[in-house]
Amino acid sequence: MRTASALYKLLGDEARLRLLRVLRSERLNVTELTGILGLAQSGVSRHLGLLKEAGLISEERDAGFTYYRLSPAVRDDGHRTLWAALEEQFDEAGDDPAIRADEARLQEVLRLRKENFDTHGSPDSRDARQLVPGRSWAAWSRALGMLLPPLRVADLGCGEGYLTIEASRWASRVIAVDRSETVLSRAKGLARRRRVSNVVWKRGELDKLPIKDESVDVALLSQALHHAQDPGRAVAEAARITVSGGRVLVLDLRTHSEEWVRTKLGDQTLGFRDDELARLLTAAGLRDVQVGVGARKAGDPFIVLIASGTKAR
Repeated sequence: MRTASALYKLLGDEARLRLLRVLRSERLNVTELTGILGLAQSGVSRHLGLLKEAGLISEERDAGFTYYRLSPAVRDDGHRTLWAALEEQFDEAGDDPAIRADEARLQEVLRLRKENFDTHGSPDSRDARQLVPGRSWAAWSRALGMLLPPLRVADLGCGEGYLTIEASRWASRVIAVDRSETVLSRAKGLARRRRVSNVVWKRGELDKLPIKDESVDVALLSQALHHAQDPGRAVAEAARITVSGGRVLVLDLRTHSEEWVRTKLGDQTLGFRDDELARLLTAAGLRDVQVGVGARKAGDPFIVLIASGTKAR
């Protein structure tokens, strides 16, 4: 009875139940779990230690990382009845906003992992059949960049500058704009470490860009438009700074119902319908507007749309 009491007390914690729910189907490390649950890394590590001590999860090392997964014994040994009850509860809680948020972040972690060759395609992975030595999405993007002329690019809502740095490899100059001085400081630090010298960093809002008219060949809005107070105004500003015959390129989310992104990530809009995104570009005076799906994954509530338009000559 003492053992059972300790076990039930251990499971009487929401964070530990959320950990068990995501670990029942995936092998994850502490950093990934921290991002999924939105908790401090120290707290996640403490919960993992308690669950491991109770024999509910197991720990294993792979490629320099420590991963955690549900212990196989949980389904087979004396916890079988308890686990069946937990699984039923997990399934019934599928519509809970917190659970939906965990699941969405889990899918994003899995997507990022799949695009990272360092952790993708390991021999024990379910995707081992896709192992192709040297394959890299970053290398593909850089290769495509080599086909482009030395364009002037604006990265609007640049965040911490990852796309900015990639664009700087093939652009003659990049103007990177973000509203947060803190985020821009981190982006500048990344540029210094990468020895990038053809980027101009500016602080500003998407609906009032600190850039002159017709001064760039390409204006990028990558996962930034849903943060804008006025998306239509933001697209119009992107068109304003683009030269005649230049392009505005938008990567953003298709309409979804994940309300948690408003408080967790500061999203102003829950994505855009395909026709809605097309109308925004057309209203900004852009021609030859195209909208298509850039990325989707089964079970992931977030679908990425790509839209582009050309400024009339």
